[in-house]
Parts: sequence; structure tokens; C-alpha cells
Amino acid sequence: MKTWNQITHYAGFDWAKDSHDVIVLDAQGQIVADFSFAHSAQGWSQWREKIRAFLALAVTIETSQGAALEQLLESEAQVYPVHPQSAKLYRQRKVPSGNKTNRIDAWSLAHALRMEGQDWRRLEPLAPLVAELRLLCRDESPTHYAADRLAQSIAGGALRILPRCPGGLRGLGAAGGLGLCRTLLRPPRRCAKRANASGKNSSTATGWLVPRPSKSGWKSSPARKPWPARPRSPAPRAGWRWRWPKCCECWRALLKEYRTEIEGLFARHPEHDLFGSLPGAGPKLAPRLLSEVGEDRALYESAQSLQCYAGTAPVNYASGQLHLVHLRRACNKHLRQAVHLWANLSRQDCPWAEIYYQAHRERGQSHACALRCLGQRWLKILWKMWQTRTAYDGALHGRHQLAHGSWVLSLQAAPTQPKSS
Repeated sequence: MKTWNQITHYAGFDWAKDSHDVIVLDAQGQIVADFSFAHSAQGWSQWREKIRAFLALAVTIETSQGAALEQLLESEAQVYPVHPQSAKLYRQRKVPSGNKTNRIDAWSLAHALRMEGQDWRRLEPLAPLVAELRLLCRDESPTHYAADRLAQSIAGGALRILPRCPGGLRGLGAAGGLGLCRTLLRPPRRCAKRANASGKNSSTATGWLVPRPSKSGWKSSPARKPWPARPRSPAPRAGWRWRWPKCCECWRALLKEYRTEIEGLFARHPEHDLFGSLPGAGPKLAPRLLSEVGEDRALYESAQSLQCYAGTAPVNYASGQLHLVHLRRACNKHLRQAVHLWANLSRQDCPWAEIYYQAHRERGQSHACALRCLGQRWLKILWKMWQTRTAYDGALHGRHQLAHGSWVLSLQAAPTQPKSS
């Protein structure tokens, strides 16, 4: 891997879905290559053939993920990603008239890399195990949300078609909805026979799954106001009972397959004990945290860099007497979501985390803001653990809090005052 002083040519890479535009500059800023190629196997072969003439090439691209970036990392060029907002400002600096084309974008990026690239962070390819774990964890999350939406649809269908369903079906999560599917998958004749034999609601879940007709229509739950009676044919109910539950069972099998593969890869990683020791992380969030943080220690020079990358560090804007603080948008959204969930679950295992959260809530902050503050504190601890390769030790953390005079300990030691009625 060549150092920055050994770089002789600088390429601006303007990527798109179907094709890419490239402009290569030499050390004096002169254009030595200007071409475009399709996003295909043949096109990327053309890219590798073109860059063979430049032995020390640095490439900048307006993204930090995607298929184009993966292809660039596989080539011999050194990749420097740039934020889209910064790329826009670079283009406006070179072309103040507002003219914008793919070629201008590539040209302005190449000039920015040539002039300021020594201060940019070079992107390194992930380790194969971490890359595979990150891909599975990022795919599992939307799959779980899709299963949750399907479970909510099943709950809504149950309320419409089976009026005797209890009101507790409202707010049914993915686990409850998928469990309901198993009950719905039972043969309808057997359920009807059991309900008719009992003559009243059964103690099992199938007791309310079989509606019973009356003179005024289908009976509804006594907890709710009866719906207006309307004719219902048995065919839609049968189709609903057999089609949606089968689809939900497919989601169950897919989520189970994801869990098996993720847990297997996480167990193989040498740092699974480090992330597994985090309070509240558990078997689901620990692999996600490991896959997003990675294993390159030089990537985050301080805890603040990791906090900014995760989106817990706020953005400050100060100009004269004006001072504003707002949520950080430019961050790793996957890591921010994992830290949010982890901070919330850590309150159950760590008393100091719950005290820290409640202290921010008493200051008038929202639930999400208090969790970001708690996640900010956790990321500082995680960064130190990650740099020293040591697992979390609650007793050691308590001694460090005592040595530094943490205000959390003073709140923990103070007796709770009863609220006046």
C-alpha cells in the first residue's frame, strides 16, 4: 500500500446506477484520462484496463457503500470516500455558475482529492468475516420489520373477520402474530368441532378463533361495541385463514435461518466475548455492534470519532450570540439504531444506566434524546474496551466512576424522595 506522497494520479469517480464517469488528473492538475463505462462485468474490466497505466492512483467517490465502491476496493486503487454535501460544495467552488454534469462532478472531485486528499481518511476493505456478518445483520433488520407488519395485518384481519377475537390482539407484535399463525394453521374442521362440542368459549386460543352465528348476526366481543351486522361468506374467512398464516410461517423460517447464520459467524469471531459482555446487548445486538464497528483500530482515533460515526454526538452551530444544537444526520444509520436499542436495554442490567437516563428525563429531555445521551456514554466505554481488547467489567467500571467522582454515583447513593400526593 503506497503512502500519500507516492500518489502520482488522482481520479474523480462519479457513479450512477447504469454507468460511471471518470476523470484522472496528474500532479499538475492536467486531465490525462477522461472516460465512462457501463456498470457491468465488461465495463469494470474496461476500468481495470484503463487504470493499469497509473501505478499510483487515488480515487475519490461520493459514497461509502454500494456495489461501485466494492468494485473499486477490489482494484489496485486507493479509495477516499467523500460526503455528498462536501462534493456539492467542491463543485460549487470550481463551477460557481451552477452548471452541473457528470463530467463536472468527476472533475471537481479529482481536483479536491489532489489538493486536500492528504487529510482525508482512506477506506480499507473489511475483513471477510466482518463483511459477511454486517451483510446478514443489515438484511435481518428489515426482514424482522416486514414480519412485524405482516403480524399486524393478521391481527387486523382477525378483528375484521373473527369478531370474537379479544381486544388484546391490538398492538400484537411479530412474536405474538407469528404465534397466532400457528393456531390459525390448525384444520378448521377440528377447531369447529371442538367449539361446537364445548358449547361455549374454550380456554384455548381456538375458542375465540371460531365465530358463532346468532339471529342478529355474528357475535362480537362484550368489551367492544357490537359492529353492524352484515352478511359474510365463509369463503373469504377460509382463504384468510390459510393464505396469510402460510406466508407468516415462511417469515418465521427465514428469520430463524438468519439467526442461525449470524450466531455462527459471531461465535467464530475472536472478539465475540468483548461485544457479548456489553450489558443489554444480548445475542441479537452484540453481532450488529461488532459488524458496524469492525476491527480496524486506526479507523477511530478517539471515542468522539466513534460517537460521531454512530450519530450520538450532537451538532453544534455557533455564530455570534446564536448557539444551536441539533441531531446529527450524517452518520451510520445502522449503528445509530443498534446503539439506540442497546442503550434502552442496558437500563435493565445496569443501575447507573437507569439513573443516568432518568436524570436526563428529569431535565425535560425526550425519551429518544435521553437514550442518545446514554448511548454517548456507552460508546465512550465501548471505544476504550475495543482499543484495549478487554471485556466489560461492571466492578471495574464502578471503581473508575468512584475514582473520577462521577455524578451518577452521587445520585445512586442519594435516598429517593417520595413524591408528594
